[in-house]
Amino acid sequence: MDPVLLRSFVAVARTLSFTRAAAGLDLRQSTVSQHVRRLEEAVGRTLLLRDTHSVTLTPDGETMVEYAVAILDTADRALAHFRGVQVRGRLRFGVSEDLVLTRVPTILADFRRRHPGVDVELTVGLSETLEAALDRGELDLLFAKRSPGRTGGTPVWPDRFVWVAAPGFRLAEGPVPLVTYPPPALSRAAAITALEAVGRPWRLACTSGSLSGLRAAALAGLGVVAHAETLVPPGLVPVAGLPSLGGFEFTLQTGRRTLSTPAEALATAITTAFG
Repeated sequence: MDPVLLRSFVAVARTLSFTRAAAGLDLRQSTVSQHVRRLEEAVGRTLLLRDTHSVTLTPDGETMVEYAVAILDTADRALAHFRGVQVRGRLRFGVSEDLVLTRVPTILADFRRRHPGVDVELTVGLSETLEAALDRGELDLLFAKRSPGRTGGTPVWPDRFVWVAAPGFRLAEGPVPLVTYPPPALSRAAAITALEAVGRPWRLACTSGSLSGLRAAALAGLGVVAHAETLVPPGLVPVAGLPSLGGFEFTLQTGRRTLSTPAEALATAITTAFG
């Protein structure tokens, strides 16, 4: 199978968007569409269902993703081997707590398989805490929410905070019970600012530095969580009746003008996967 066709197909399958896939591959949208159509003709199966509003994988498409990723990975590793391209070095990588349940673990596992000569030192924490570590030169690459007023970095995707809680949770009279990360968490600041802006009293029901702790407290019915809309933890649902929260961007940030080779390789893997 032509790897060019496979790369275009995988990009569309991961983003569920021909537009975003084309941008990530630096190709025209019509070219990506043609690649997918040629792949479908080659295998004699419909891999994607598309209309003017959405793109979805068919069962055959889901199977093809697995084969395509394996084929491309093998081809890339073979090419790197025979070209003698070996990425080596140390990579201090920071990732915000709310991203650990996304594809980041899979991306890291794939990265380490492709680049066994890179020693990855992973730090998980709150976005603002990690940004401070980046500014002190303690991290090489950071994947996290960008703080308000902070410039630089490569946007990965835009998002916004929403209120979530356990199914059936009802807000009682009195202060809003907050389940939140400790300061200086951006979601905590956004929640408190929004409530105080409309004169709504609040109280701390639970403070936890881990996403699993917040999720457990919310599922127990202790209160509401301000969380990234695209990354709502399993089991939690939106809550109505509270003020709107602000938007933000997940970005890749580096403290250097020029990325090290390991950092550049991982940044490329992340933007490709989430693009």
